[in-house]
Amino acid sequence: MHRMLRTTLALAFAVGAVSTVGATAATAGTTATTAASHGCESGYVCFYPGAGWNNDRPSHRYYNYGTYNLSNMSGTYRIFNNQTGGAIVRTCTGYNGTGCQGDLPAGWYIDKDMTPINSIVLAP
Repeated sequence: MHRMLRTTLALAFAVGAVSTVGATAATAGTTATTAASHGCESGYVCFYPGAGWNNDRPSHRYYNYGTYNLSNMSGTYRIFNNQTGGAIVRTCTGYNGTGCQGDLPAGWYIDKDMTPINSIVLAP
């Protein structure tokens, strides 16, 4: 059941993406939303260049709920949702949060091609 849910969530988040890898829980057996993990403080969404943790050094961090327009982000990034309280992050092909592609739940990460992505939305 857990594996099917994880696969369903990963597919929902990846819709419309050029290249993605399935979403995965950041810490096996627990949610990683109670403390800093991989250099990403609790409550943040962090981006790491490439399909890895970049020595636990995120290149971009987002904290407040809302829409963020992105620039100069292309290629694969690892997106880690270390928000709390069930908050989600969405990637969007348009600016200002348009053309969004599913939800990445708190405590999960995904490796995603950011080339077609122009904004993200953090929401409760």
